[in-house]
Amino acid sequence: MKFSIHCLMLFCIALPASAAGTYTFDPAHTFPRWQASHFGFSTHHGQFNKTSGKLVLDPKAGRGSVELTVEAASVATGDPKFEAHLRSADFFNVEKFPLVTFKSESMKFEAGEPVATTGDFTMLGVTRPLTLHISKVKCGMHPIVKKEVCGAEVSATVQRSAFGMKYGLPGISDDIRLTIQVEAIKD
Repeated sequence: MKFSIHCLMLFCIALPASAAGTYTFDPAHTFPRWQASHFGFSTHHGQFNKTSGKLVLDPKAGRGSVELTVEAASVATGDPKFEAHLRSADFFNVEKFPLVTFKSESMKFEAGEPVATTGDFTMLGVTRPLTLHISKVKCGMHPIVKKEVCGAEVSATVQRSAFGMKYGLPGISDDIRLTIQVEAIKD
């Protein structure tokens, strides 16, 4: 698998000591997005609308972990016919493999901030290691929910054929760029 890193340290802020704890991903503000070249003519974009999971952070000790579950059938592109094809056995095969998951037990910190987490990524029943790169981290009191929230941008590149998703290769790119906007509310 290829990985790309985009940690823009100019936009990152130091995590407050109060950031330590367990957080639940806010499904209304956590959306895994993907993009893939379509025969070089265009880049298709999509997202998954149903996610859940936990984030554990201890910046002072330089530790953290992530568990993220994505409902594959929630894939959305704005084109119902294309979405139906993505749900089929050609792509996500949602009837047989309804969930895509990521689970890590450790996190890499630089200057007190999480910058990456490596864990097990499972898609189509295949589990492989994946490193998610973390940038634009911000933790603090949310002005609307009145609870502590941590947010970030997360990115990686996944080679879909490594998970058995080979439909349309090489015209539809093998390398799929993932970006995930994340907001998690402290438990």
